[in-house]
Amino acid sequence: MEFILLGFSDIPNLQMFLFVVFFFVYVIILMGNGIIVLITKTDQALQTPMYFFLSNFSFLEICFVSATLPKMLTNLWTQKRNISLFACATQMCFVLMLGNIECLLLMVMAYDRYVAICDPLHYPLIMNHKVCVQLVTACWITGVPVEIGQTCQIFSLPFCGSSQINHFFCDIPPLLKLACGDTFLNEMLVFTVAVLFVMIPFLLILGSYSKIISTILRLPSATGRTKAFSTCSSHVIVVAMFFGSAVITYLRPKSKHSSRTDKFLSLFYTIVTPMFNPMIYTLRNKDAMMALRKLFPLLIHIENV
Repeated sequence: MEFILLGFSDIPNLQMFLFVVFFFVYVIILMGNGIIVLITKTDQALQTPMYFFLSNFSFLEICFVSATLPKMLTNLWTQKRNISLFACATQMCFVLMLGNIECLLLMVMAYDRYVAICDPLHYPLIMNHKVCVQLVTACWITGVPVEIGQTCQIFSLPFCGSSQINHFFCDIPPLLKLACGDTFLNEMLVFTVAVLFVMIPFLLILGSYSKIISTILRLPSATGRTKAFSTCSSHVIVVAMFFGSAVITYLRPKSKHSSRTDKFLSLFYTIVTPMFNPMIYTLRNKDAMMALRKLFPLLIHIENV
């Protein structure tokens, strides 16, 4: 009826240190992404499709990290690592759904940059507000039924023997290790969903950026090329960080999985990427920095000093 999330119990002397670190990381993620949502809603200069998508992405990051970090912090603080079967299934379902949404939203953001750079004259017509809302809505809806079905299938398996999940949240690879009987069908479903929601969006993003780069290189002005590259560089960094770890996690054969590697990769796409997302998108973006200065006048004083 319940599992034990081992998390980082293999390093007992660092439990409180890890709690403090992850607590401050969680606060940074909430504040950083929350500020992006706030400035994109309140600053008139940021009422463009790119920042509309960025606002949704930052809100998604808050949801994504909140599906795993609060439970991990509770486990580190109380040292009670048990989680009920229903809570485990719910957590896994939300992590998978939000992860799929993130993949799709990153693909939509790449398409937005593709239209802006490769077809700038038609950009306002193609990426009007109605289309942007439809694209975001499609991202939020598409993965939900698939992941509910996948979660139900995983938890319909018989679990015998150990109830210890060697991970800091309920994820597919460690749960499949606890399942009895033949899990080949489940592994094939995981692989299929990963191809549909991770690999295909990633390949489409690569295709978009190959076209974007070829277009930028043909621009006659060096200033224009620099500006075009700067608008895309932030997105490329986030894509590389998120997709790199997600592809390795869910597209590796079961025989190649190790608990230590799984935990490291999961930390990367569930915590590290959401933490650096605000810094990547604001520090490398002049419009966002201007909006931040309006929101926090103290930043102007610090910069002048």
